[in-house]
Amino acid sequence: MLYHYTSLGAEGKTIEGDIDAMSLDNAILLLQKKGITVVSINEKDDGKGDDIFGDLKLFKKKITTKDVVVFSRQVATLFQAGVSALKAFRLLAEENENETLQEQLTGVADDIEGGISLSEALTKKPDIFSVFYINMVKAGEESGKLNEVFMFLADYLDRDYEMTQKIKKALTYPSFVIGTFFAIMIGMLTFVIPKMTALFAESGATLPTVTVVVLFLSDIFVKYYAVSFPVMGFAAFIFYKWSKTEDGAYAVDEFSLKVPVLKVLQQRIFLQRFSENMNTMLSNGVPIVKALDITAAIIENRIYKEIAYRISKKVQTGKSLSKALYEEPNVPNILVQMVHIGEETGELGYILKNLAEFYRRELDSSIDTMIGLIEPAMIVSLGLGVGVLVSAILLPMYSMSSQIG
Repeated sequence: MLYHYTSLGAEGKTIEGDIDAMSLDNAILLLQKKGITVVSINEKDDGKGDDIFGDLKLFKKKITTKDVVVFSRQVATLFQAGVSALKAFRLLAEENENETLQEQLTGVADDIEGGISLSEALTKKPDIFSVFYINMVKAGEESGKLNEVFMFLADYLDRDYEMTQKIKKALTYPSFVIGTFFAIMIGMLTFVIPKMTALFAESGATLPTVTVVVLFLSDIFVKYYAVSFPVMGFAAFIFYKWSKTEDGAYAVDEFSLKVPVLKVLQQRIFLQRFSENMNTMLSNGVPIVKALDITAAIIENRIYKEIAYRISKKVQTGKSLSKALYEEPNVPNILVQMVHIGEETGELGYILKNLAEFYRRELDSSIDTMIGLIEPAMIVSLGLGVGVLVSAILLPMYSMSSQIG
């Protein structure tokens, strides 16, 4: 929040200024630490009436994962050099080119100066720092290894970012081709097929079923285009909104696990993140139940999120991690057996680290397989679509030419 204050300067002169703080008390504390004598202080009007573009997030530069990766590496370097958290965040805020991140880092620095811990200050920025990120920082504070934690977080986010970008790039080309194909098909149904309708009607020949269906679709686009396009757009919008609800997202995630290629991909994403996150948090002294809850919170697929929460509840009741994993049918035996060995030998962290590396390689292989399957599947699908459209036109024309002959 932004506060406007009035203070007394030299020779009793009144000085006015603004300060950004999480609360009124925090604002007063920050001003007092700077040696400012506060006369009055009030929450400042946001000024929306003066500048209609002032607070629109649309015009603010977004904070990307790459920004957080670079920032985390910079923090790790400064901590390793012995720079305090307050000074590090002040310095990075001043030097950062992203104004939005600059504001957020300044807010974190102000909170630290106000007397709260770094992890607590980061908690107030949930749009930037995830639950996993914050708890790792808290573990670093408790162990005194903040520089190592921030360096790990940078590496972790960098790997996660690369994987996400790889999947997005794999889907960009087929999405464009399929979108273009549907646009061409709609154009054919709207402008080309109607011209054939009169010809077929004059011939009086019995039309094949495929031609009847295509002509029916063409009539819909031609006669009801003013309604059909808005209806399709509205249906797509409703589906998008529904997919963002808890029930909708659960249904979409459940469906993705029924598609063979996506099922393998989703499973390996879960196994890789589960192994890596658990290894990292357990190695930094985070209790196993809390580590499981944090891991569950950052898993995107709702089905696997439920699995992680169930495992956490079973461990809370006194079961070993390997036993809890064994009772979940979607968890492969190799993970169960390796975790059991880790528990027996006291090397669970080392075992989980090796599993994370193994599943990272498996995940890369799954992504490459998916990329390899997309192109032939797309060619076959487009070929079928074009084949149906062409046969709908050529079959009746062939029948008409036979009758003439």
